Amino acid sequence: MFKILFIGDIIGKIGRAGVKNLLPKLKKSLKLDLVIANVENLAHGKGVTEKTLNEIKEVGVDVFTSGNHIWKKRKEVEEIFKKQNFFLLRPANYPPNVSGIGEKIFITNNKEKILIINLIGRVFFKEDFDCPFRVIDKILKKYKKEKLNAIIIDFHAEATSETKALGFYVDGRVSAILGTHSHIPTADAKILPNKTAYVTDTGMTGAENSVIGVEKESVIKTYLTQINHQFIFPEKGECTFNSVLVEIDLKTGKAIKIKRVDKKTTVN
Repeated sequence: MFKILFIGDIIGKIGRAGVKNLLPKLKKSLKLDLVIANVENLAHGKGVTEKTLNEIKEVGVDVFTSGNHIWKKRKEVEEIFKKQNFFLLRPANYPPNVSGIGEKIFITNNKEKILIINLIGRVFFKEDFDCPFRVIDKILKKYKKEKLNAIIIDFHAEATSETKALGFYVDGRVSAILGTHSHIPTADAKILPNKTAYVTDTGMTGAENSVIGVEKESVIKTYLTQINHQFIFPEKGECTFNSVLVEIDLKTGKAIKIKRVDKKTTVN
């Protein structure tokens, strides 16, 4: 039995503090083997820095996935991509000349090989990404001869139908496909017919009394006036921690169980 905790989009200072408050205890109580987190909003609500990655790495996050906001601090992230001390992915279906990588094998202390794949959806995004369905076929073909113990996908998508469709498309070929991006946790965590763990959106780790992690007043003003107001990311208060726990049979690579692990903590 191999236990993976996948943490939804960590948003800014309050999200990082929430991870620091809760993850060490969860690692012990759940007896986790691997922790993955989506970090595209890790630093001040948009992008990542080496300092912010180190903050959550030190408390137990092993693998970092992302999405379209990973480029918000472009110079920093491109330097991070050059280093070997961070297991940081960006979506694999960006054009091939983009820096960074979209999939990589994580080798555990017990020498298990876990292939982590990061993909992004196309529906409702202004960018023109490559087709995630065709890209996942290419990736799975590339690693076909590898003796993998599990395959995990972070699918960063806007449309729930696209995530659902991709879930059925890869069912039985990967261990888990876990959605991110909307910051709203969905109640459909399940094992698909061919034993792939699935959830449409894991949710977020950020300010509870906010609009998907952003101070609610600035968002409401934007809707009322139709003029963009500066988004402010709360740094203190109640923090919601959204994640899913996936249990995998390493001999078959099939998922045995998936359940939501949602917590609250206060950040002062």
